[in-house]
Amino acid sequence: MTIVFVTKCFLYYILKINKTDFMLPCSCHVLQESLLSSASGYSNYRGILNWCVVMLVLSNARLFLENIIKYGILVDPIQVVSLFLKDPYSWPAACLIIVSNVFILAALYTERRLAVGTITQMTGLIFHIFNLTSMLIFPSATVLIVTSMTPVGGVLSLGIYTVLFLKLYSYQDTNRWCREIRQAKAKRLTRSYSCPSVAQSNGSAGHTHVSYPGNLTHRDMYYFVFAPTLCYQLNFPRSPRIRIRFLMRRLFEMWMVPTIQNSMKPFQVPNHLIWLIFFYWFFHSSMNFVAELLQFGDREFYKDWWNSETVTYFWANWNIPVHKWCLRHFYKPMLRKGVNKFLAQTAVFLMSAFFHEYLVSVPLKMFRLWAFMGMMAQVPLAWFVGRFLNGNYGNAAVWMSLIIGQPVAVLMYVHDYYVIHYGSTT
Repeated sequence: MTIVFVTKCFLYYILKINKTDFMLPCSCHVLQESLLSSASGYSNYRGILNWCVVMLVLSNARLFLENIIKYGILVDPIQVVSLFLKDPYSWPAACLIIVSNVFILAALYTERRLAVGTITQMTGLIFHIFNLTSMLIFPSATVLIVTSMTPVGGVLSLGIYTVLFLKLYSYQDTNRWCREIRQAKAKRLTRSYSCPSVAQSNGSAGHTHVSYPGNLTHRDMYYFVFAPTLCYQLNFPRSPRIRIRFLMRRLFEMWMVPTIQNSMKPFQVPNHLIWLIFFYWFFHSSMNFVAELLQFGDREFYKDWWNSETVTYFWANWNIPVHKWCLRHFYKPMLRKGVNKFLAQTAVFLMSAFFHEYLVSVPLKMFRLWAFMGMMAQVPLAWFVGRFLNGNYGNAAVWMSLIIGQPVAVLMYVHDYYVIHYGSTT
C-alpha cells in the first residue's frame, strides 16, 4: 500500500508541474512566414554564400590543375624584373607609374616649406595647383603620344594617377586645415576630419600618434599613398595585428576571381555579372588585403548598395572611399560657400563624369563622350526615381540602370574602337 501511495503522489506531482508535457499535441501550427519571404525578417544566408564559394572552387579546381600540368607556372617575377631593367622603355606604363613619385615628393616638400614658413601660403597654393594639374596632363599626354602604350597600360597608369591626384588634393587640404588651426593658436585639437584627437583617431596603442607638422615625413606620405583610402588624416585607425589567415583568404580570392572571369566565354555572361565579379575582387578582396597588410583599421569600402531604392543612395554607397572624398573635399565646401544642394550634387556628378571619360577616352585614344553622358544622365534619373518610385520599384529601377546602362556604354566604345582600328562599317 505504501508503494502504491508513493507512486500516486509522485505521478500527481509530475502531472502538476509538467502538465502541458503530458497533454496531447492538439495544435502544431502557428502564424509565421517562410524564411525566404521578405516579411520573415530572416537575413542569415551564410550557408548559401559558403555553398557558392565551394561551387566556385570545385568548378575551377580542374581548370587550374590542367593549366599547371600543361603549361606550368607561366609568370616568373625574376624574369619580369630582369626584362624591365634590360629595356624599360618597352614598358611605358610601368615607367609612367614610377615617375609619379616626382609628384608625390613635390607635394610633400611643398608642405614642409609651408610648415616652416619659408614660402607663403599663396606660393604654396600655386605650387600645389601646378603639381595637381600636371598630374592630369602629363600622363594623358604620354598615353596619347607614346605609340607603344596599350589601352590596358593606359587605363592602369591613368587610374593610378587619378587616385594619386585625389589623394594629394586631400593631403594638401588637410595640412592646410592643420595650419589654420595652429595659426589660430588652438589649445587642443578638436574633433574634426582634418586633425582627429588621439583618443578618436587610433584604436591601437602600438602605433605612434603624430601631430602637425610631425606628420610631414616620407613614411607618413607613402603609408597614405598605399593605404586604401583617398582621404588623408594625421592618425589613421589601425588594427592591432596582421591576421595571416584573413590575409591568405583575401589573397586566394584575388587569385580565384580573375580565374573565374577568364574562364567565362565571351558574350555568354551578362556584362553586369562581370561588373559584380570585379566589384567583389576589387572592393572586398583586394582592398581588404591591402588594409590588412598595412593594418589599416577602417574597412568600410562599400555599404549595401544592392538594396538601393534611389540612384543617389547607390552612388553614395557602392564606392565609399570616393564618396568620402567628394563629401569632404568637394560637396561640403560648396555648401559652406552657399551653393544649394541640387547644384552641389550636379557638380559632383559633373566631376565624376569627367574622370569616367578621362579614364576611358584617353587610353582608347578616341573621344566619344559616352561615359560622360552616361554619368550626367544619372542626374535626371536620380530625380525621377526619387520622386516617382519607392521601395522595390526604386530598387528595380537602380538595377535596370546597371543592367542596361553599362552594357550600352561599353558596346558604344567597342563599336567605335573596332570601326577606327579595323575598318569602317558597311
